[in-house]
This record gives sequence, C-alpha cells and structure tokens, in this order.
Amino acid sequence: MERIASELLIERLADWGVDTVFGLPGDGINGIMEGLRRHKDRVRFFLVHHEEAAAFMATGYAKATGRLGVCLATSGPGGLHLINGLYDAKLDHVPVLAVTGVQSTSQLGTEYQQEVHLDRVFMDLCVYNQMFMVPVSIPALVDIAVRTAMSRKGVAHLTFPVDMQEAPADLKSYEGGLGTARVPDTAPVYTQPRVVPHDEDLRRAAGVLNDGKKVVILAGVGALHARDELVAAAELLAAPVVKTLPGKAAIPDDHPLSMGGIGLLGTRPSEEAMDDCDTVFLIGTNFPYTRFLPDKARAVQIERDPTRAGNRMPVEVPLVGDTRGTLEELIPLLRRNNNRKFLGSAQEEKKK
Repeated sequence: MERIASELLIERLADWGVDTVFGLPGDGINGIMEGLRRHKDRVRFFLVHHEEAAAFMATGYAKATGRLGVCLATSGPGGLHLINGLYDAKLDHVPVLAVTGVQSTSQLGTEYQQEVHLDRVFMDLCVYNQMFMVPVSIPALVDIAVRTAMSRKGVAHLTFPVDMQEAPADLKSYEGGLGTARVPDTAPVYTQPRVVPHDEDLRRAAGVLNDGKKVVILAGVGALHARDELVAAAELLAAPVVKTLPGKAAIPDDHPLSMGGIGLLGTRPSEEAMDDCDTVFLIGTNFPYTRFLPDKARAVQIERDPTRAGNRMPVEVPLVGDTRGTLEELIPLLRRNNNRKFLGSAQEEKKK
C-alpha cells in the first residue's frame, strides 16, 4: 500500500514513546484511523464513548505517568467535546497532545458542514497550536508540539485537514519563487533541563528557613518526583509536611513527617500546623485556597514558573527552579533544628 500522510503522524508519535491514543472515530479523522490501523503494533487506540472522556483519559495518563498524554477527535463537534478535559490539563500543568480533524483544504472558508476552526477555538488552551499544511512537514510539527507540551507543561494541538490525511506521505507544497524553503529536519528528542536558583537566593532562603522555630512544609504536585529531597529537608527543619491533593503522593500518609492534606478535604493536624507555624516552605505548589494558609508567617517558595511565585501569599524568597535540583542545592545550606517540639506536637495531634 502507498504510505499515507497520517502514517507520518503515528510513526512520529511512536518515535516519541507514545503507546496509547485515546479517542473516538469520525468521518473527519478516517485517514488518521487508517494510520493507527497500519501501526497498531506500535500505538494502541483506546476507544471511548465520548470525546470528553478521551481528553480526561489523556490528562489522567499524563498525571499518572509523567509522560505525554494523547487524545484524538474528529472535526467540528468532536473536537469541541475535548475542551473540558484539555482545560484540566492546562490548569493542572500536564503535557497533553490533542489531535483533531478539520474539513478538506478545498472547503475551508466556505462554511462547509460543521466547519469549525479548532485551532482558533483552542487558542486559550494551548502552548502550541498548529494546522498541518503539507505532509512532509508533519514530523517536524509533531516534534515541536511534543517538545513544547513537555517543556511548558501544557496542551499542544495539531489539526489535520481530512483530504491531507490520506495524501501521499511524500507530498510537497508547490516549489518555486522566493518563498521556497527546505523542509525542517528535526528529531524526536527532548531533554528536561535542570533549573536551579541563583546562589544568593539559595543563601537567603536558607537563612529564612534556618531562623524559623516552627517551620511547616506545604508540598504540591511539583514535589512528586523529589520525595527523598523533600523528606531530607523536612527532617533537617523539623517541619511537618502538609500536602495538597495533587501532591498527595509526594510523601506517604503514614510517614512520621506527614500530616495529611490541607483545605476542604484536609486534616486537623495539617490545619493546626499551618495556624501555629512561623515559617512556611511552599514546595512545588500554587495552592489556591488562601484561607488555609498562614496569615503572618515568613515564606519561601520553590516554583518552576516565575510568574506563579508569590501568587497566593507574600513570599520573602522565591526560588525559581525545579524541585529536585533546587532542594539538592538548598539542603547543604540548612542547619538541623534540634528543637523538635513543634514537630512532636503535630505528630501527637496526628496520632489522636
């Protein structure tokens, strides 16, 4: 069989390690479904009953694995049904790729049946948002979409005209004139950077934390992959660890340092620790329910995105960096707090 353009999409996703695509077939993605059929040995298609479920499944997959979640929907109403699940990915900062169909290139702009320009609709959703214009550019656009979703922790969207899906894979655009350019040659490779704060910020943060007599740690989703470092810092600071719901797995509930959750579904020991602390160390969290945060405590925050640092309470020292790398640099600067009275009191309340 002649190799079709949709195969370039599925092959490239497989090269990125994608093993599952959640979706629902439709006329607007028949070519993509054929690409999945031809490469079912590399990528599994997981059939759903509604496109919204596909987006939520892709988001849940990304949250549970740390890998890219992928969902697929047909043109028009099919793609629109993805919105709820994709906003979950956007707001919880997980990498998801949405692939949709769109009407034939010869029909775009003619108010064809169910013609919805999903790339425009998804503008508020996406960190990357593009329509395929010619088959030979597909691998490059997939690479850019995946890298952007992974690096910016958000939703990437690729929409695929239905006539192009079954076009020859090697089809090129018209070549001629000054606008002719070589097809981008990219690779399915992404390396997670190690981002750590400036030395002066680390020293200032250590000073605030070392001065604290009653330090409490609020651990969020950003702490999930830094458990050992989180525990080491908490042990040095004699700090009870309180967890947000997305950060629940950062440290086990039965760990001696863990006080459980916070907020509407939180625990009394967590709330009392927050009320009594003089210093709060926010690690990888943008916890929104500010009425559960201390009113007058000094604060240090580790946050990957500098625009989110200090959004919920005044932060004396924001540490812009990834959690593990930042804690690795910070821990040698922390002094052991030998006064364990605050931690012991919290542990007693937990026992009760």
